[in-house]
Amino acid sequence: MPQGLRQLVTAAILLSFAITPCTGLAQQAEATLKKFLQQYEGPLASSSTTKYISALVDLNGDGKQEVIAYLLGPEWCGSGGCTMLVLAPQGSSFKVITRMTISNPPIRVLDTKTNGWRDLTVHVSGGGISGYDAKLSFNGKKYPSNPSVPPARKLQGKTAGDDIIPSLDNATPLYP
Repeated sequence: MPQGLRQLVTAAILLSFAITPCTGLAQQAEATLKKFLQQYEGPLASSSTTKYISALVDLNGDGKQEVIAYLLGPEWCGSGGCTMLVLAPQGSSFKVITRMTISNPPIRVLDTKTNGWRDLTVHVSGGGISGYDAKLSFNGKKYPSNPSVPPARKLQGKTAGDDIIPSLDNATPLYP
Protein backbone atom coordinates (compact mmCIF):
# COMPACT_ATOMS: atom_id res chain seq x y z
CA MET A 1 0.00 0.00 0.00
CA PRO A 2 1.44 3.43 -0.90
CA GLN A 3 2.60 5.51 2.11
CA GLY A 4 0.05 8.32 1.53
CA LEU A 5 -2.86 5.88 1.36
CA ARG A 6 -1.58 4.06 4.46
CA GLN A 7 -1.53 7.37 6.39
CA LEU A 8 -5.03 8.22 5.20
CA VAL A 9 -6.40 4.81 6.26
CA THR A 10 -4.63 5.08 9.64
CA ALA A 11 -6.09 8.56 10.20
CA ALA A 12 -9.59 7.33 9.31
CA ILE A 13 -9.30 4.43 11.76
CA LEU A 14 -8.07 6.71 14.56
CA LEU A 15 -10.86 9.22 13.87
CA SER A 16 -13.46 6.45 14.07
CA PHE A 17 -12.33 5.80 17.67
CA ALA A 18 -12.63 9.45 18.79
CA ILE A 19 -15.86 8.56 20.59
CA THR A 20 -16.40 4.89 21.31
CA PRO A 21 -19.09 3.23 23.41
CA CYS A 22 -17.43 0.86 25.85
CA THR A 23 -19.29 -2.00 24.23
CA GLY A 24 -16.56 -1.77 21.58
CA LEU A 25 -13.76 -2.03 24.13
CA ALA A 26 -11.40 -4.96 24.13
CA GLN A 27 -12.30 -7.46 26.83
CA GLN A 28 -9.24 -6.52 28.90
CA ALA A 29 -10.14 -2.81 28.90
CA GLU A 30 -13.75 -3.62 29.81
CA ALA A 31 -12.51 -5.85 32.65
CA THR A 32 -10.25 -3.04 33.91
CA LEU A 33 -13.15 -0.58 33.99
CA LYS A 34 -15.45 -3.09 35.68
CA LYS A 35 -12.82 -3.88 38.32
CA PHE A 36 -12.29 -0.16 38.99
CA LEU A 37 -16.04 0.44 39.34
CA GLN A 38 -16.43 -2.55 41.68
CA GLN A 39 -13.66 -1.18 43.91
CA TYR A 40 -14.99 2.38 43.69
CA GLU A 41 -18.45 1.21 44.59
CA GLY A 42 -17.33 -0.13 47.95
CA PRO A 43 -19.45 -1.93 50.53
CA LEU A 44 -22.48 0.39 50.28
CA ALA A 45 -23.91 -0.99 47.06
CA SER A 46 -25.78 -4.18 46.47
CA SER A 47 -24.11 -6.42 43.92
CA SER A 48 -27.45 -7.55 42.57
CA THR A 49 -28.78 -4.09 41.70
CA THR A 50 -25.89 -1.97 40.44
CA LYS A 51 -25.54 -1.52 36.69
CA TYR A 52 -23.48 0.86 34.58
CA ILE A 53 -23.27 2.38 31.13
CA SER A 54 -19.99 3.76 29.85
CA ALA A 55 -18.42 5.48 26.89
CA LEU A 56 -14.89 6.40 25.89
CA VAL A 57 -14.05 9.86 24.61
CA ASP A 58 -10.91 11.96 24.43
CA LEU A 59 -12.17 14.96 26.38
CA ASN A 60 -8.91 16.93 26.60
CA GLY A 61 -7.32 16.23 23.22
CA ASP A 62 -4.30 14.38 24.65
CA GLY A 63 -4.87 11.28 22.54
CA LYS A 64 -5.98 9.22 25.57
CA GLN A 65 -9.62 8.37 26.01
CA GLU A 66 -11.33 9.28 29.24
CA VAL A 67 -14.30 7.21 30.44
CA ILE A 68 -17.74 8.51 31.26
CA ALA A 69 -19.46 5.95 33.49
CA TYR A 70 -23.09 6.24 34.52
CA LEU A 71 -23.97 4.18 37.63
CA LEU A 72 -27.51 2.92 38.23
CA GLY A 73 -29.00 1.33 41.31
CA PRO A 74 -30.60 2.32 44.61
CA GLU A 75 -27.27 3.44 46.06
CA TRP A 76 -26.46 5.62 43.04
CA CYS A 77 -29.83 7.11 42.09
CA GLY A 78 -32.39 9.34 43.69
CA SER A 79 -35.48 11.21 42.57
CA GLY A 80 -33.32 13.63 40.55
CA GLY A 81 -31.18 11.09 38.70
CA CYS A 82 -28.09 8.94 39.10
CA THR A 83 -24.34 9.28 39.60
CA MET A 84 -21.99 9.87 36.69
CA LEU A 85 -18.20 9.57 36.85
CA VAL A 86 -15.63 11.14 34.55
CA LEU A 87 -12.52 8.98 34.74
CA ALA A 88 -9.03 9.51 33.33
CA PRO A 89 -6.64 6.65 32.63
CA GLN A 90 -3.94 6.32 35.28
CA GLY A 91 -1.47 3.48 34.87
CA SER A 92 -3.46 0.27 34.66
CA SER A 93 -6.54 1.84 36.27
CA PHE A 94 -8.37 5.17 36.43
CA LYS A 95 -8.57 8.28 38.56
CA VAL A 96 -11.81 10.13 39.22
CA ILE A 97 -11.89 13.57 37.59
CA THR A 98 -15.50 14.25 38.60
CA ARG A 99 -18.30 12.53 40.48
CA MET A 100 -21.59 14.11 39.47
CA THR A 101 -24.93 13.48 41.12
CA ILE A 102 -28.51 13.84 39.85
CA SER A 103 -27.68 13.39 36.19
CA ASN A 104 -29.82 11.75 33.51
CA PRO A 105 -29.33 10.74 29.88
CA PRO A 106 -28.95 11.89 27.27
CA ILE A 107 -25.32 12.57 28.13
CA ARG A 108 -23.57 14.50 25.40
CA VAL A 109 -20.04 15.66 24.64
CA LEU A 110 -20.18 19.06 22.96
CA ASP A 111 -17.88 20.42 20.27
CA THR A 112 -17.10 23.41 22.50
CA LYS A 113 -14.23 23.41 25.01
CA THR A 114 -13.47 25.15 28.29
CA ASN A 115 -9.95 25.11 29.75
CA GLY A 116 -8.93 22.60 27.05
CA TRP A 117 -11.63 20.02 27.87
CA ARG A 118 -14.82 19.41 25.90
CA ASP A 119 -18.02 20.63 27.51
CA LEU A 120 -20.62 18.05 28.56
CA THR A 121 -24.38 18.08 28.94
CA VAL A 122 -26.66 15.95 31.07
CA HIS A 123 -30.41 16.10 31.43
CA VAL A 124 -31.64 17.43 34.75
CA SER A 125 -35.14 16.44 35.86
CA GLY A 126 -37.10 14.95 38.74
CA GLY A 127 -36.95 15.91 42.37
CA GLY A 128 -39.19 18.90 41.68
CA ILE A 129 -37.01 20.23 38.82
CA SER A 130 -38.59 21.02 35.48
CA GLY A 131 -36.48 19.13 32.91
CA TYR A 132 -33.67 20.80 30.96
CA ASP A 133 -30.20 20.06 29.63
CA ALA A 134 -27.35 21.43 31.76
CA LYS A 135 -24.03 22.51 30.25
CA LEU A 136 -21.02 21.42 32.29
CA SER A 137 -17.68 23.11 31.68
CA PHE A 138 -14.29 22.00 32.98
CA ASN A 139 -12.81 24.49 35.49
CA GLY A 140 -9.20 23.38 35.08
CA LYS A 141 -9.51 20.56 37.62
CA LYS A 142 -12.98 19.03 37.28
CA TYR A 143 -16.52 19.36 35.95
CA PRO A 144 -19.35 20.58 38.25
CA SER A 145 -20.50 17.89 40.69
CA ASN A 146 -24.16 18.97 40.63
CA PRO A 147 -25.70 19.90 37.27
CA SER A 148 -28.66 21.71 38.85
CA VAL A 149 -26.66 24.56 40.45
CA PRO A 150 -23.93 26.95 39.26
CA PRO A 151 -21.36 26.72 37.84
CA ALA A 152 -23.48 24.33 35.71
CA ARG A 153 -25.95 26.27 33.64
CA LYS A 154 -29.03 25.65 31.56
CA LEU A 155 -28.10 24.96 27.94
CA GLN A 156 -29.52 27.58 25.63
CA GLY A 157 -30.52 26.38 22.16
CA LYS A 158 -29.01 23.60 20.10
CA THR A 159 -25.29 22.95 20.48
CA ALA A 160 -23.25 20.65 18.25
CA GLY A 161 -21.95 17.52 19.90
CA ASP A 162 -22.27 13.77 20.21
CA ASP A 163 -24.71 11.67 22.24
CA ILE A 164 -22.45 9.26 24.10
CA ILE A 165 -25.02 7.82 26.50
CA PRO A 166 -28.38 8.46 24.84
CA SER A 167 -30.52 6.29 27.13
CA LEU A 168 -30.48 3.65 29.85
CA ASP A 169 -31.14 0.81 27.38
CA ASN A 170 -27.67 -0.77 27.40
CA ALA A 171 -26.90 -0.94 31.13
CA THR A 172 -24.55 -3.74 32.14
CA PRO A 173 -24.68 -5.47 35.53
CA LEU A 174 -21.60 -4.51 37.53
CA TYR A 175 -21.40 -7.99 38.97
CA PRO A 176 -22.08 -11.26 37.14
